[in-house]
Amino acid sequence: MSDNLLKIVFFGTSSFAVPALRYLVQNGYNLVAVVTQPDRPTGRQRVTMPSPVKKVTVELNIPVLEFHNLKEEDSFKKFKHLNPDICIVAAYGKIIPSQYLEVPKHGFLNIHPSLLPKYRGPSPIQNALLNGDKETGVAILKVDEEVDHGPVLKATSYKLEATSYYKEVEQELAELGGKLLLETLPKYINGEIKPKEQNHAEATFTKKMEQHDGKIDWNKTAEKIYNQIRALNPEPGTWTSWNNQIINIKSAVLSDRSAKETPGTVVKLDNSIAVASKTCYLVLKQTQLEGGKAMDPKAFINGHPELIGSKLE
Repeated sequence: MSDNLLKIVFFGTSSFAVPALRYLVQNGYNLVAVVTQPDRPTGRQRVTMPSPVKKVTVELNIPVLEFHNLKEEDSFKKFKHLNPDICIVAAYGKIIPSQYLEVPKHGFLNIHPSLLPKYRGPSPIQNALLNGDKETGVAILKVDEEVDHGPVLKATSYKLEATSYYKEVEQELAELGGKLLLETLPKYINGEIKPKEQNHAEATFTKKMEQHDGKIDWNKTAEKIYNQIRALNPEPGTWTSWNNQIINIKSAVLSDRSAKETPGTVVKLDNSIAVASKTCYLVLKQTQLEGGKAMDPKAFINGHPELIGSKLE
């Protein structure tokens, strides 16, 4: 069977999955349906919105399936009726039940943004940035009954710059993953690639990042705090307390000047606003008082001059 006649069902939800979906369509692959998570309330106004993948799927005129629960019999029947030859998963957000895995002749392939077995689970990019890694990557693997556990078909590395933030890295890895899928898929179907078992003894695991993970501890080194800001913005965000209010720290840069004040103290530094850490200063670039708009710290100080000299908790 020609690769382009293969019946493909694509599972994806977030923006990470969009480049792979577009590449498959642009290269003539036969997508019979896209499975994505149902519309959800988003933003401060909690407006119900379709997933990024659903928006693109509608634009491409591909049938969309939104299963609330993959384990429901009706959901499985609809999937099985599609009779796919292979399924592609990218940032779908739910574990695929074992009965689904048995349906397509060529199984399920997953695009995962890490160099497996490192950083299995839902937040591999955030963890790579949090840990200050110099390198990460993308892997194409076969899906089995455990999370990110299956054998790897192909992987490629990606250099992490010290100034890179999450959204930028996610977008570039999404593009890299889509291109790697196009390179890997025909070779896998034709038997030119043999999946390689992961070294499970070296596996590391990630969890979904929650709001409490974004709380800044100013007693840590400036580098650790900076990595936290790079990794956790825009979601779930990084924040600190001031006068019983939450200030979200959206972006910052490292200063090479050693801090003299108590960690958490806000100072003016070379015409910038900075915060002392355990080591050097962290220069703030964008802040947001809870309930307000994101703004340049200098504009923030104009409305709250008492912030200078105060201590963030």
